[in-house]
Amino acid sequence: MKDRISIKEWIDKFLSGEFDKKDSFSEDIKTQIQAGWYDWFCKDSSLAAKTKKMGNIVRQIKSGGKVNLDNWYVWFKNNCPLNGPLYDDFRFAKLDTGDVQMTIQINCCWNKHRYSVWGRRGEDKEFEHENPLFETDSLKDLVKWFNEPWEN
Repeated sequence: MKDRISIKEWIDKFLSGEFDKKDSFSEDIKTQIQAGWYDWFCKDSSLAAKTKKMGNIVRQIKSGGKVNLDNWYVWFKNNCPLNGPLYDDFRFAKLDTGDVQMTIQINCCWNKHRYSVWGRRGEDKEFEHENPLFETDSLKDLVKWFNEPWEN
């Protein structure tokens, strides 16, 4: 994504319908890239629905929790593993450096649960690759976890 915008600004654009499917194919692809799509292996025509699905998660994240809405941005990826089906994820990264803070995998066949969050336990921490920070099958529990502050 060329022009990074804060998650807070992204949520405003999402809620206003700015990332909804457009009339022409080329216009729709451009819109989805502006929404934050970085890489995908699925059909181009399915991006808008994926943006809507993951955007409905992002829009529920509030200030004061684990996600920095003002200084981070969100981007999307559809993954094609060497062994296994395609799966989606979205990532939160710092606006100034692009450093990924969290990756949220959805329905990845290697995870134990529907939603798995990988990343850092705070902005000054190392990215943890061994175990997810949080896993759940419940969207409600995922959003609740994001909206709670880190434990000391």
